[in-house]
Amino acid sequence: MDELRALKYFLKVAETGSFTLAANYFNVPPSSLSRRVSDLESHLGANLLHRTTRVVKLTDVGQQYYQQAKDILTQLEDANESARSHNTEPKGLLRISSLVSFGESTLLPLLEEFKERYPQVVLDVTLSDQLAAFNRDEADIALRGGYAPNERIMAIKLFSNQFYLFASPGYLRQRGVPVKAEELPRHNGLFFRTPGGVQSWLVHDDDHWQNVSAQPTVISNNGQWLLKQAVDGRGLLMAPRWFTAQMVQQGALVELTMTPQVYVAATKESGHIYLLYQKQRYQQAKIKAAVDFLVARIRQD
Repeated sequence: MDELRALKYFLKVAETGSFTLAANYFNVPPSSLSRRVSDLESHLGANLLHRTTRVVKLTDVGQQYYQQAKDILTQLEDANESARSHNTEPKGLLRISSLVSFGESTLLPLLEEFKERYPQVVLDVTLSDQLAAFNRDEADIALRGGYAPNERIMAIKLFSNQFYLFASPGYLRQRGVPVKAEELPRHNGLFFRTPGGVQSWLVHDDDHWQNVSAQPTVISNNGQWLLKQAVDGRGLLMAPRWFTAQMVQQGALVELTMTPQVYVAATKESGHIYLLYQKQRYQQAKIKAAVDFLVARIRQD
């Protein structure tokens, strides 16, 4: 029995719920594919599939076998690709996922330089503040803010993602410069809406968290537009320094020092920007080239 071929057939039947669709995918007769899956079940001494005239479903044993077999096949394909790409020019499709603000301000300009250096790599870039899944359909590399994931993912810490308060000189001349967190509710605020909701402004005092958010005047999930609103004097903005650096250097925004320090999450630990990838796929030329390039250039900047 060709166990590897039978395994691929079984996985496709499990994913499509149909012997016919799986056979069409591999361009083989349904009877031949069904026979190989039956041989696999006989070899294992276990029924992997419930078969009826209308539907095919996994048994409990089949569900467990499917998850483990899928992981093994993915690792095998990754190993094959790594071996084929050893000492070769980086090429092929590279899927990169990044949080929106970081992608727009930092990642996309760097990828133009990367593309010039590695023209055979096809970039598929998604900017989203939703978490990326590391499988063959979504992301090879992800850039995310927060904390290192507790999973089989390599996480390279790039820099701090702590948030600070900023305002334009014009706004501060008109409304005054707040120095105490308790003053913030009397000011206008520009708020970023994440997939988890609007980010409140919090202080930690006497072992409890207190909301000191300003009065919302603009709420958006578009960081660049919020930044423009802050430069135009519409209100106070909580943002990381990497996001506002250019405007601060130009004098369009001023960083405020608050007492006590203000946070946008109920933790006193600072989050970071991480570059994430699957360890076993690093030896693929396209992924190794992208990881090494991005880490070096982002840390340099």
